[in-house]
Amino acid sequence: MSTIERDVLGRAELGRLVERREEELAQLRARLAEWEESYDDTPRRDGPFTTISGREIAPLYTRVDRDGADEDEAVGLPGSYPFTRGPYATMYRTRLWTMRQFAGFASAEETNERYHYLLDHGQTGLSVAFDFPTLMGFDSDHPRSLGEVGVCGVAISSLADMERLFEGIPLDKVSVSMTINGPAVILFCFYVAAAEKQGIDPTVLRGTVQNDILKEYQAQHAWVFPPEPALRCIVDMFEWCSEHTPSYNPISISGYHIREAGSTAGEELAFTLRNAFEYVERGIARGLDVDSFAPRLSFFFDVHNDFFEEIAKLRAARRIWARGMKERYGATNPDSWRLRTHCQTAGVSLTAQQAENNIVRVAYQAMAAALGGTQSLHTNSMDETLSLPTEKAVRIALRTQQILAFESGVSNTIDPLAGSYFVESLTDELEREALALFDEIDALGGVVPGIEQGWFQQQIAGSAMRQQREVESGERVVVGVNHFLEGSEKIEIDTLKIDPEVERMQVARMSAMRAERDEATVASTLSALTGACRGEQNVVPYILDCARCYCTLFEIRAAMEEVFGSYKEPVFF
Repeated sequence: MSTIERDVLGRAELGRLVERREEELAQLRARLAEWEESYDDTPRRDGPFTTISGREIAPLYTRVDRDGADEDEAVGLPGSYPFTRGPYATMYRTRLWTMRQFAGFASAEETNERYHYLLDHGQTGLSVAFDFPTLMGFDSDHPRSLGEVGVCGVAISSLADMERLFEGIPLDKVSVSMTINGPAVILFCFYVAAAEKQGIDPTVLRGTVQNDILKEYQAQHAWVFPPEPALRCIVDMFEWCSEHTPSYNPISISGYHIREAGSTAGEELAFTLRNAFEYVERGIARGLDVDSFAPRLSFFFDVHNDFFEEIAKLRAARRIWARGMKERYGATNPDSWRLRTHCQTAGVSLTAQQAENNIVRVAYQAMAAALGGTQSLHTNSMDETLSLPTEKAVRIALRTQQILAFESGVSNTIDPLAGSYFVESLTDELEREALALFDEIDALGGVVPGIEQGWFQQQIAGSAMRQQREVESGERVVVGVNHFLEGSEKIEIDTLKIDPEVERMQVARMSAMRAERDEATVASTLSALTGACRGEQNVVPYILDCARCYCTLFEIRAAMEEVFGSYKEPVFF
């Protein structure tokens, strides 16, 4: 038989397969129509039959909802392009997700004690929560820090504080995540210098610094510098880390705060990934090989109450990232296509009323994160809506992850919901929504013009208003808040209280540290940093020199601000 004859027979067989498939789908549609008609008059409970994001949910999903979808291309296998089913081939069969509880309060010493407690109780990575002055780049003894030192996180104003924070914790063996954005490059340098003080080579450091400034302008507002110099510092970190800390992630592109500010799941997905692509474009524009920094880009997503939507969101995120990196940005290293993410349960879903209900909410959210294929996870404590968590609440949150990992069976098989008509349809739908939002952002001129025009802020605010209206009207049930109110009064539970003495002691320590350091070296390194900011040099080595001689956070910020200026958000509303 000739090649032409075989080709003709092949086309004929393909045609028969297509006809058979169309006949089967037509028969299924007819059966569905009969099924719908049979229950048309059946009374139904009040809805809404929508996700928290407002997405309409059909009563039933079948093969019809995925008509035309190429399962092999869109879903594939775990560890293989486009990574819908997971970034690694064996996922939790080889290694469980990292149980990384977010912690930080009061002084560095007290937080250090909490870290030792968490590590002793089975936690496998550390995640640092900073107080508000630190997040904004102010020292603990700055006038604007008054009354806020150590209240919502740990106070870190210099290398001396960072050394105390990690005393007795081997930084070459424990991965460390730091949630800091505006002054992220400065805190990162404190961390590297602290590791050096332990005699550790920075090349072995593992972990992540959040360092995602775009979402700060969009949602959280903990910024220091205007967008362009802030983006320059981020690309400087890409460049420096690729050579000096190759196992440390210089950024964690975060949808968490976008979602906590009120966005929908689709907006969280789209804004996070479009921000990520903006960082990639900035790195390429610097002249960096995309494969030199993209494998170290990591992500951070919120996991909210809508179980299936959250699973689908994480699956869609991996697919969009893989396709964008390979097809649009020309990355050739599979590690550049592989989206790796940390997840945190939704802080905004916690309620002060019937606070123990938060344990249940967090457990289901954690299960969604695991079924969605997260690489690390923080589970919120039941009392976090009232205060920073107590040790008891933190222990329950950590035990929630351990029960999930070792008792529930979710870690036994990879992406167990793959092939579900509902989950695959939701994954496709979220991908389409994200790509449509990309087009809107590109029409604005990109991410930075969208921020400057207030578009992102207005989108998030609009979604937040819709969700709040649904709760206030009772349309959206929140147990113990607008329904099932018996016993909804705030239950008396122990909460963590920060002693005002913490601030006094922190200020005294800073005064003593200033008296002991070499002021001439401090002045010269700060001057050199300002000069580097005026030029085109990578600023990381200069900030690291400042850190090593105990320049403070605000001193370093001020030296950079002299050139970069400070950011003030325009009024959009």
